[in-house]
Amino acid sequence: MHEYQNYCVEFIIKNNACGLLLDCGLGKSVITLTAIVELLHNTFEVGKVLVVAPLRVAKDTWSNECAKWEHLKHIKISKILGNKDERIRAINRKADIYIINRENVAWLVGHYKKSFPYDMVVLDELSSFKSSKAERFKAIKLVRPYIKRIVGLTGTPAPNGLQDLWAQIYLLDKGERLGRFIGKYRRDYFSCFRLPNTNIDIKFTPIAGAEQAIYDKLSDICVSMKAVDYITMPERIDNFVEVILDDKEQKLYTQLERDALLPFATGDIDAVNAAVLAGKLLQMANGTVYDENKKAKYIHDRKLDALEDLIESANGKPVLIFYNFKHDKERIATRFNAIDLKDSCDAWNRGEIQVAMAQPASVGHGLNLQDGGSIIIWFGLNWSLELYLQANARLWRQGQKNTVVVHHIVTKGTMDESVIAAIRKKEKGQAELMQALKAKIGGVKCN
Repeated sequence: MHEYQNYCVEFIIKNNACGLLLDCGLGKSVITLTAIVELLHNTFEVGKVLVVAPLRVAKDTWSNECAKWEHLKHIKISKILGNKDERIRAINRKADIYIINRENVAWLVGHYKKSFPYDMVVLDELSSFKSSKAERFKAIKLVRPYIKRIVGLTGTPAPNGLQDLWAQIYLLDKGERLGRFIGKYRRDYFSCFRLPNTNIDIKFTPIAGAEQAIYDKLSDICVSMKAVDYITMPERIDNFVEVILDDKEQKLYTQLERDALLPFATGDIDAVNAAVLAGKLLQMANGTVYDENKKAKYIHDRKLDALEDLIESANGKPVLIFYNFKHDKERIATRFNAIDLKDSCDAWNRGEIQVAMAQPASVGHGLNLQDGGSIIIWFGLNWSLELYLQANARLWRQGQKNTVVVHHIVTKGTMDESVIAAIRKKEKGQAELMQALKAKIGGVKCN
């Protein structure tokens, strides 16, 4: 293991509650498993460990990691997955570590209630607990008093800004650092924009000095590391391919943007609110948009034509296309005979797929895809910084032998440009958080 990984192992062992904010590829799983072995079998400080993870990660990643390392091969894992009967059998099986997907964590808490038996809990992808209204957050909060040790793992702690931190940190320290209530956290550190004539706050902006104050409060419980500081990352090139609508297509786009309505004989395209309108405009920028009857209305092939040029320029090298909407997937599959990566990861890594496609949410965490190719094409973007970073990290990671090229197909004068700007802004804010919490190894801040 690397020096930085050993540092993180010690950080987990020394802190009953901690967050590891580590970039993709730095080995969050092996770090945590090594600490678990020490706490379970050497110091006997914990007796039963639960890992809560995204479904695909729960199925494969943790058990695969154990198989890769000699000092972890003896660990017994029970996966609390499947239907109710299968989950019941899994929780009754004798094991060192129990792994459950985050969608079922509320069921697990409801099953045990006050008899919750896991004295150590690992929240893999802690940022998926960023909403204090989500059932998964409420479930862990309910049993938090029974948890002796807790570890949060993520590479994207603040995908939408610092307001995302409260729920995550609350599960670690029960409100000690950022307060016990999200309302007070917002009042203490943010100014807000409220929708007129409502009590709904929709935008929170850190007040002067708030960012540094938050960073200072988290410095003892969280450690952050960027991959480029500790491992040799492959070169990465970001390329933006602009496509332009013709006058007729632009007129349709402008009409929908202005009126939130496009009338068609077979079904109108309408948007009932700003969020729906933004989604419809992104669909139209991609070339097809759903009408009121959920039928896909064809608008243009601008992005498909640009995608064809990019595939041809790859000269036979494998490409991984990220799409946003179902109709994007159908059009890409039809035109390019693209294979959905969801159930074909092994074939991709063996080099058997030339044109693969994936919805970012389906491959966003825990998958190593760097062996299959080094070219990413974003056919359609979404607003999630977390999904954007995690999806790119499937290929741009340690072990990649080639320069990674990330193409973005952007329709000029559309919502695409707003999404690119938002992602860049969010990425800057998260980078500042990571920088503020960077690890100190040997007393020297790593730059």
